[in-house]
Amino acid sequence: MDRPMEGLRPPSQRTSRRMYPEDQLTGSAELQPGAREGYAIELRSVSKTFRLETGEQVIAVDGVSLAIRPGELVCVLGPSGQGKSTLLNLIAGFIKPSEGEVLVGGRPVTGPGPDRGVVFQRDTLFSWRRVEANIAFGLEARGVAAAERRKTVERYLKLIDLERFAKAWPKQLSGGMRRRVAIATVFANKPDVLLMDEPFVGLDYVRRAALHKVMLDLWQDSGCTIFFVTHDIDEALALADRVFVVSHGRIAFEATVDLDRPRSTEALVSADANDLRLKIMQSIGADPLTEGEA
Repeated sequence: MDRPMEGLRPPSQRTSRRMYPEDQLTGSAELQPGAREGYAIELRSVSKTFRLETGEQVIAVDGVSLAIRPGELVCVLGPSGQGKSTLLNLIAGFIKPSEGEVLVGGRPVTGPGPDRGVVFQRDTLFSWRRVEANIAFGLEARGVAAAERRKTVERYLKLIDLERFAKAWPKQLSGGMRRRVAIATVFANKPDVLLMDEPFVGLDYVRRAALHKVMLDLWQDSGCTIFFVTHDIDEALALADRVFVVSHGRIAFEATVDLDRPRSTEALVSADANDLRLKIMQSIGADPLTEGEA
């Protein structure tokens, strides 16, 4: 049985109003029928309903349409239990939509596939495999030749600056180092789309900033598309080309993050960044001008 997310609305509270015109999907005025094949990720009027043990149904995703271009890094924000991870799981193919269609690379998603990699909140390293063997695991599963595997592993160890720890066991690494290995393990498989579900949650600012740099370096090196779920507005502004805010299973807000890369501390506290930060907070329902007045 599918498990519902917290805070979702029963079908009786669902409205028939569409948030976006039929001829324009979220985030792209260029999307027209017959010209959609070039998108890395596309959701077409997707809904996902879960059934509780009581028999009641709740809506996790409610008629979402969006399109993400190849090579984009998008961050998805919103309160807990509003549908962010459900969207990620739909794109990953872990669950199927109740209505609508999910496409990756122009092809319908029918289940998990090697074109999509996933990084979860906790790393999924194999404790019985050394660092280099963890990075090589997906390559082995795909039947990549040993010489090419070694070359790929060496390259990614260098990119994440852990060459000295190639023979280490995961238990011998710090939390931040384990996250770097987990990210490299997914990138090494060269997915077209990388799905990240709050991979840096719980880390302090310094570790998180270091991991942001590692991830951005790997992303720019690979050219893959990243769908990144986070609760942290500052993290989204530091990473994203575009941000989406999800509320009650719908896209409540979408905007381009028009800041140059690499993004300096000064850029992230600029007037443009602060204006976007305020709009995101208001769309989430965390207006700093009114919060706490109740």
